[in-house]
Amino acid sequence: MIRVARADMSKHYFRQLLFTTFCTFSAQAFASFIDPIDGQFDLGHHLAENAYGFLPVPILITEPALGYGGGVAGVFLHESEKEKNYRKQQALTSLNGGAQLVPPAVTVVGAAGTENGSWLAFAGHRHSWLNDSIRYTGGIGVGQFKVDIYNDLGGLLPSDKAIRFNTNTKGVAGIQQLQFRVAKTPLMLGLKQTWSSTQISSDNQIIDAILNYTMGNKTNNSGLGLLAEYDTRNNLFYPTKGYSVAAEYMVYRESLGGDHNYDTLELDGESYFPLAKKWTLGLAGNYQSLNSDQNNLSPTSKPYIGLRGIAAYRYQGDQVATLQTQLSYNITNRWIVSGFYGIGKTKEESIKSTSETLDAFGAGFRYQIARRYGIHLGMDLAFSRQDTAVYFSMGTGF
Repeated sequence: MIRVARADMSKHYFRQLLFTTFCTFSAQAFASFIDPIDGQFDLGHHLAENAYGFLPVPILITEPALGYGGGVAGVFLHESEKEKNYRKQQALTSLNGGAQLVPPAVTVVGAAGTENGSWLAFAGHRHSWLNDSIRYTGGIGVGQFKVDIYNDLGGLLPSDKAIRFNTNTKGVAGIQQLQFRVAKTPLMLGLKQTWSSTQISSDNQIIDAILNYTMGNKTNNSGLGLLAEYDTRNNLFYPTKGYSVAAEYMVYRESLGGDHNYDTLELDGESYFPLAKKWTLGLAGNYQSLNSDQNNLSPTSKPYIGLRGIAAYRYQGDQVATLQTQLSYNITNRWIVSGFYGIGKTKEESIKSTSETLDAFGAGFRYQIARRYGIHLGMDLAFSRQDTAVYFSMGTGF
């Protein structure tokens, strides 16, 4: 009996030891997700100190052009031990200390799909050298996109009566750009290269025959261009002050390996103004144009109004301009709520010159998930006259 009692007692102590060890390990693991400064949930330490640490970013898709869907992306940050330690010291002495430093190298890998059969798998990397004097950005993606295209027959039909037809685009695309800082100024100049190989079709037999006749079974696009960017924003992932202005001019030519000849121009700007201790006003503008003498370009090649609340590719034109504003309020250092409004305009030069103006508005929130880097995650609910959509966003939403 004594031996049995001792055996039972040994099992009891062993189980208690296992339970205590598990609780200790769990507490230590959970503690690594608690910020020592404000005691809030935070993944900054996990990203910096764990060799395999990454930030899982859920992808929630309610894009009206694609339907409901989702996926996940992993954001990996790369820093040397010296950079990690310095950023950590800055983060421990100031709530926004680490976020103000030169952004680390970033790798993003992810995949997503939607209910209409669209899907995408992608990978990208951003790296800089010599205190961000040289910067490289590259990425590749493969997928299938099923979107509706609207055609007003060269302006003969009003926009709300435009003919709608579905398209299914399959393919692979890659992009890379190299930039160099001018002296020690915020100005960076560089080169950009893009390439894609796609196949586009439609469930409508007539439209499919037209697409196959005008563009063939497969289309290759290859472009080379110039970049200029002037950036004074205080953070890459969620800026609260400063501004950025960027210009990009691309030429797509058969001599570069593509099947079409056309030019594109894009101008983009963002600005952030601290209005008070807790209030920030953001402004963003974008202009895109496409110039070509060819009529057999892919229907998805034209620029479109890209605003939260408006379906992608719904409103296209030879020229597209958008303007957005967003007012944010910091409830705490972690939680931010915002309201936004945007307006966009298209201009089409064809049989009849036409233009279309639309607007959208909404509200959202952000949570600072990695204070050391200034990374914010959150959601936006947006409305337009035709659609309502929810966006899961990393960053400001611009």
